[in-house]
Amino acid sequence: MNQRQWNELALCLVRKAVLAPSSHNTQPWVFRIGTSEIDLFADRSRALRVNDPEDRELTISCGAALMNLRVAASNYGFRVQVQLLPEEAEPDWLARATLSRDSGEPGAEGALTEFVEKRRTYRKQFAVREVDSESVEHLVAAAVAEGQWLRPLLSEETRQGAARLVAEGDAAQWADRSWRRELATWMRSRRRGDGLTVPALAAPVAQLVIRTFDMGGRVGAKNRELAETSPLLAVLGTERDDPDDWLKAGEALQRVLLVGCQRNLQASFLNQPIQVASLRLKLQNLIGGGVPQILLRLGYPVEEMPSAPRRQVGDVIEQEKWHTAEQARLLRAGDLAATRRAPHPRAPSPTGAQRRG
Repeated sequence: MNQRQWNELALCLVRKAVLAPSSHNTQPWVFRIGTSEIDLFADRSRALRVNDPEDRELTISCGAALMNLRVAASNYGFRVQVQLLPEEAEPDWLARATLSRDSGEPGAEGALTEFVEKRRTYRKQFAVREVDSESVEHLVAAAVAEGQWLRPLLSEETRQGAARLVAEGDAAQWADRSWRRELATWMRSRRRGDGLTVPALAAPVAQLVIRTFDMGGRVGAKNRELAETSPLLAVLGTERDDPDDWLKAGEALQRVLLVGCQRNLQASFLNQPIQVASLRLKLQNLIGGGVPQILLRLGYPVEEMPSAPRRQVGDVIEQEKWHTAEQARLLRAGDLAATRRAPHPRAPSPTGAQRRG
C-alpha cells in the first residue's frame, strides 16, 4: 500500500471512529496517523470538569471511537492490534491501533460497519414493544466479547430502583450551579459541529434558562418515566475502575450499541446514578456488584432521528504529520477541514506528557 492509499484508508477509518457517542457530544478525541498505525489521544480541552471530574466518561467515549475504528478496519480486510495506554508518561495517549493486511476479505467485526452510521442516541419514548430474549442474549454476548459485562434489569423491583436513582441523580446535578453552567456551555447550534443541538436563535435563551433555574424536579420526573417505560434497562460495567477499564468499557459499549442497531434497537443513556458518586454505590448494590460504568435504556424507535452533528474530520487529526501535497489533495476533495487545526496548549505532543451523542 502506497502513501496515498494509506492516507485515504486512515481518513476513512477516522471518519467512522468519530461517529461514536460522547457525553454532551463533546467528541473528546484526537488521532495521529503513522505509517501503519493510528494513535488515539484524549482531547482534554473538551473535558467536562464538573460532570466528569475524573475523565471517566471521556475515556469511555474514546474507547467507543476505538471500537468503531476496529470495525471499519475489519470491513476493509485489515487485522487490528490494539495497545491500550502505550506510554505511562503520556496519559493522554490512550491507544495505538496497528493495522496489518489480513485475507483482504471483511472480518467478522466488519459486519457491524453499516450500523456505525445508523446508530443514534434516541432520547424519546420507545415503541411499546418488548425486546425479545434473543436480542437480549446478543447484547450480553457483545459486552462479553470485549471482556466486560452487561446486566439487563429484568425484575420490576430492580427497574424501579434504577429509575428512582436516575431521578435522585437529576436532582443532585441540577442543584449544582457549576453543573448547570457547564451543561449550558454545550447547548449549541448544529453548525458548531458539536454539543447538544438547539436551534441557533434559541441557543442563548436555552443557555440562560439552564444556568439560572434548577429544573431537577421536572427533568428527574421525565427521566424517571423514561426509565420506567423503557422496554429494556441494562447496566454495562467492569470489574475494576481504572483508565484501561474505562477504555475497554467504551469498546464494549459501542459493540453493544452496534449489535443492538443490527437488531433494530436504539439506545440512550441514563448515567446520572453513575455520575453522582454518592449514588454509584447504591446502583452497584442494586445490581449485585461489579463496577457500573453506563446505564442504558434500549428499545425500538418510533421515528427516524437525525444524526448528531460532528466536527470536520480534519479538526481531529494531527495534520502536521501529513505530507503537505497529500493534505492539499484531500482538502480539495473536501475530506478535511479547510483550515489547519491550531494546536491546543494541552494537545498531546510526540515527546511530552501532558472528559457522551
